Amino acid sequence: MSGTVLVTSRSFGSGAVPCADELTAAGLRVVRGSTVHDPAELAGPLAEAVAWIAGTAPITDEHLAAAPRLKVIARYGVGVDSVDLAAAARRGITVTNTPGANSEAVADLTIALLLAALRGVAAGDRAVRAGSWRTRRGRELGTLVLGVAGLGRIGRGVVRRARGFGTRVLGHDPHLDPVVFEVLGVRSAGLTELAAECDAVTLHAPGGQQLVDRAWLESVKPGLIVVNTARADLVDEQAVADALRSGQLAAYAADTLAGEAAGGASPLLAADLSDRVVLTPHAGAQTVEAVDRMGTGAVRAVLDVISGRTPENPVLIEERTA
Repeated sequence: MSGTVLVTSRSFGSGAVPCADELTAAGLRVVRGSTVHDPAELAGPLAEAVAWIAGTAPITDEHLAAAPRLKVIARYGVGVDSVDLAAAARRGITVTNTPGANSEAVADLTIALLLAALRGVAAGDRAVRAGSWRTRRGRELGTLVLGVAGLGRIGRGVVRRARGFGTRVLGHDPHLDPVVFEVLGVRSAGLTELAAECDAVTLHAPGGQQLVDRAWLESVKPGLIVVNTARADLVDEQAVADALRSGQLAAYAADTLAGEAAGGASPLLAADLSDRVVLTPHAGAQTVEAVDRMGTGAVRAVLDVISGRTPENPVLIEERTA
């Protein structure tokens, strides 16, 4: 086995498992490239690459046109909405992902962000460092009604964790069989019901749709908390900022912002919202365990495709995973 494997994921191989060693042992050369997928910077590596272990930045037809030897794009993670699947299919390039590898890590962070928003953890830390010990009264998670929008692996993980606090949970997922809601012990609800009944809503749906828009925010129970550890385009960020200023929303916590890959500004970064907005730098999958699972899954996919075997998790052109 020979050829070059291009790696553009920041955290690949940074866990406890030396994933790149398995590729090298198989006779492949591992080359690191631009994590934002700048076409000019990647032109050289792509010309030689037979495999691409990619992060979350866009993969376009322009990239693929520069990669005549490419056989597989192994998405280091779950979502594939940044990959031009049609262009890959036209060129006979297999696309894979690592479903489930980071689900527990993201579910953990969702609860962490929810608790931080409920108790004003980030604002409290800043206040103490500035010399103020004035407290802000919060709420207990176990007394709330939580809406979980999207009941895939991550959403179900959030349900399990929330129920451990004694929280009542409503679930929204139009693609699920009603039996699944019964098994989870969750009441099925529409987005309008989540708005009217919930004290907090967490988002775990695929990108390419907007769940939290201005109209929805106008209908929510005053003082709602929204947590987004999925995709930035699920929310209208300007509408969220306005709802925070009006008091319709009590807090917004997220692991993603619009334009993050390009360094774009978000209305949620405004200084006057700093006590009501809690942000993490796309850290949901960043645990040692998740990094190792994503890395070994991506390596396995690369070796399978190059060896002529069917990979465990091929992505079909019509798929859009959360």
